Amino acid sequence: MVAIFEIKKQAVRMTLMWKWLYPYTKFESVYQICGKLFLLFAVLALLFLSIGTIWGLMYAPPDYQQGDGFRIIYIHVPSAILSMSIYMSMALAAFVGLVWQVQLSNMAVVAMAPIGAVFTFLALFTGSIWGKTMWGTWWVWDARLTAELVLLLLYLGVISLHHAFNDQEVAVKISSVLAVVGVVNLPVIHFSVEWWNTLHQGATITKFEKPSISNDMLWPLLFNIFGFAFFHATIIMVRMRNEIIRKERNRLWVIELARKNVRDS
Repeated sequence: MVAIFEIKKQAVRMTLMWKWLYPYTKFESVYQICGKLFLLFAVLALLFLSIGTIWGLMYAPPDYQQGDGFRIIYIHVPSAILSMSIYMSMALAAFVGLVWQVQLSNMAVVAMAPIGAVFTFLALFTGSIWGKTMWGTWWVWDARLTAELVLLLLYLGVISLHHAFNDQEVAVKISSVLAVVGVVNLPVIHFSVEWWNTLHQGATITKFEKPSISNDMLWPLLFNIFGFAFFHATIIMVRMRNEIIRKERNRLWVIELARKNVRDS
C-alpha cells in the first residue's frame, strides 16, 4: 500500500510539473518570452562587456612575463569557455529532442550551433595570436588546441548535416546524434592539460581556493566571461524567435503578428 501511495504521489507531482511547463512548450509563448529576455540579456551583455573590457585593457596591471600581451586573455578565455558550454547546452537540447521529440529543443540545436562555431573559431584565432607571443609559433599540435579544433569540426558537422538532407526530420535526428556523441570531446579539452604534458598552461581561474592570477586581472576577466555569456544568450533569443517564425509562418498567430507589425510601422 505504501508503494502504491508513493507511486501515485510521484504521478501527481509529474502531472503538476507538466502543467507548469506546458505553457512554455508553446511556440507563441516561447516567442514572447524570448522577446522579453532579449532586452534584458542585451543590457547585461553591454554592461558586463563594457566594464570587463575597459577594466582589463586599460587598468589591469601588465603581466610580469608577457607584459601587455596577456590582455588577449579577456577575449580568448571567455570564447574558449563559451565554446564548450554552448556545445554542452546544444548536446543536451539534442538529447531532449531525440528522446522526447520536443521541437523547441531541435530549434535550440539549430540556433546554437553557428554561435558555438563562431566562439570556437574565435578561441582558436586568439589562441594562435597568444601562442605566437608565448611559443613563437602560430600553431602547434598541442592536445588542448587539437581538441578545440575537433570541437570546431563537430560544430561544422552539426551545421552541415542539418542542411544536407531535404527531409528536415532526418536532418535533425542525424545532426542531433552527432551533437550528443561529440560530448566525449569536452572532457578531453578540459582535462588535456592534466592528462598529457602539453604546452598549454594549466587551470587559472577554476582553482577557486587560489587562482593563478591576481585579483586585479581576475575580476575584469570574470566580468567578460559573464558578458560573453549574456551576449550569447541575446543572440540565442533572436535566433530562436527567427526559427519559431520560420517554423510557424503559416499559423494564424504569426500572420496576425506580421499584420500588427506592418500597422505599427
